[in-house]
Amino acid sequence: MMAPAGSKKNILQRLDAGEIIIGDGGFVFALEKRGYVKAGPWTPEAAAEHREAVRQLHREFLRAGSNVMQAFTFYASDDKLENRGNQINLAACDLAREVANEGDAMVAGGVSQTPSYLSCKSENEVKAIFKKQTDVFVQKDVDFLIAEYFEHVEEAEWAVQVLKTTNKPVAATLCIGPEGDLNGVSPGECAVRLVKAGAQIVGVNSHFDPMTCVKTVKMMKEAVTKARLKAHFMIQPLAYHTPDCNRQGFIDLPEFPFSLEPRTLTRWDMHRYAREAYNAGIRYIGGCCGFEPYHIRALSEELAPERGFLPAASEKHGNWGSGLEMHTKPWVRARARRDYWENLKPASGQPLCPSMSTPDGWGITKGHVDLMQQKEATSQLQLKALFEKAKSSH
Repeated sequence: MMAPAGSKKNILQRLDAGEIIIGDGGFVFALEKRGYVKAGPWTPEAAAEHREAVRQLHREFLRAGSNVMQAFTFYASDDKLENRGNQINLAACDLAREVANEGDAMVAGGVSQTPSYLSCKSENEVKAIFKKQTDVFVQKDVDFLIAEYFEHVEEAEWAVQVLKTTNKPVAATLCIGPEGDLNGVSPGECAVRLVKAGAQIVGVNSHFDPMTCVKTVKMMKEAVTKARLKAHFMIQPLAYHTPDCNRQGFIDLPEFPFSLEPRTLTRWDMHRYAREAYNAGIRYIGGCCGFEPYHIRALSEELAPERGFLPAASEKHGNWGSGLEMHTKPWVRARARRDYWENLKPASGQPLCPSMSTPDGWGITKGHVDLMQQKEATSQLQLKALFEKAKSSH
């Protein structure tokens, strides 16, 4: 099976026709590991400073089966980047379009939650931030828009309202779990509010593992149906196991962000996720932080029967380990079967490693003094107070 020729249908036409859209993976985490993004700010200067690195990651996700090249514009608002956002957004759109044109992929431009909202700026001020980013996406004629990574549904609604003025298809995803947003608004109510604001595709991204996210989107889907509204649903979770997370997700885990590797899902976990998401009626299925190209390839391989083709990257990967038939060791050749990998419970290799962690989380959100935006780096005096608070909480 080979990938089909490029399609001129837009994202909504594809979803209306029942197509499965495979998203891409997590750029900030992948590029941080490769030395191109600074953890902490998580801003995408690499789109302008290290274009080849961003281009290559796009290309690997495309080869793994992604239908969407999402421009690397996460946190690229001017209030986060001190008026450098436009340059980065322009470069990110160019890179995404260049690679999308190499295959059957659409380009998405995305806006994310803003420091201005957390600092209690007005609705008009926050919307002005979104408008400045959106103008770039219109200039570059991206195929559709995504409001992603919002912890508060109110801010996501504001973003959707701005994106809708472009007359392009709009998707909206919150970084929430089954408990809802940070103000306690349920996933179902969040979804209904986003659809009423104008989003045609709604769902979740980041902060939680795939199965938690599937559960959350199911709640969204049920509420939208009950409200007699129409929407498509999307999901782009973490590539990490997070059964011990609280409402704010993996950010509260003590392993965040530099020791999460023991929690990484295997490619076989990804097969299960893809099938669960598909069975839940979700048709835009991708990934966020921690997702590497091989994870996206696993989604593509699991859903190959429904999509009708395998991705190019599968040319070097036997289905369910079948390539191991050629291994020199007979006990490894004996692993060339689905039931072996599907039922394996992989060990961590760390004798004293706990099975789960106790999350942090100081119960602060929008308006708290610790979240107020400041241009300078956190001072040593401010850090000392945080260190002491962290010690006392454990």
